[in-house]
Amino acid sequence: MFANSADRPALVEVVLVKAGRTKIRYPAELVADDGTRVTVRAPWAGDGVRDFGFVRFEPGDVFTEHYWRDRWYSVKEVRAADGTLKGHYCDITRPAERSGDRLVVEDLDLDLWVSADGTDVRRLDEDEFAASGLEAADPRAAAAAVAALDELDARARAGPARRTARLRRGTISPAPRPRRNARRARPRPTGPRPATAAPDAPPGRAARGGR
Repeated sequence: MFANSADRPALVEVVLVKAGRTKIRYPAELVADDGTRVTVRAPWAGDGVRDFGFVRFEPGDVFTEHYWRDRWYSVKEVRAADGTLKGHYCDITRPAERSGDRLVVEDLDLDLWVSADGTDVRRLDEDEFAASGLEAADPRAAAAAVAALDELDARARAGPARRTARLRRGTISPAPRPRRNARRARPRPTGPRPATAAPDAPPGRAARGGR
């Protein structure tokens, strides 16, 4: 158990579980816990450099990680040692569970990577998810995992300003309803409008994007 003092931040142990086994565990600074979302910060916990081809995780990188007790994903902001934003790595997981100084999260294989400028959005490990057998063993969890990945993917592609703000805060919320299409401008009549003229029909509702 980690000891807390007034001179140093509170620590938690993040435990990532996969298929019933502990995949990795590491200490992290507890940044905030509002009862629903837990935010921690930790250095890269892997061994040496991990080069995915589209991003490198390496010693000195700092991860600010957001976990939820009621959502099927986590969002991790990744920065280099000099503070440069590399991007956001999103894990599809069961809702997180915190007990004292342990934060346990079960990984469900699916991941999403969003580069710092938002131009590179990648769905990862869908083949591993298909081979995991989760759809047969726990159809509800499998459906929730796929829905979470679709939602994160849609949010990441929604637009740079909105996407970056939400990803950096770790507050990817359900996609907002698009605004109705603006009415086409019409020339104003020069005389009074006839009393028998029918009002314009309301515009159709724009389709909502899935995620």
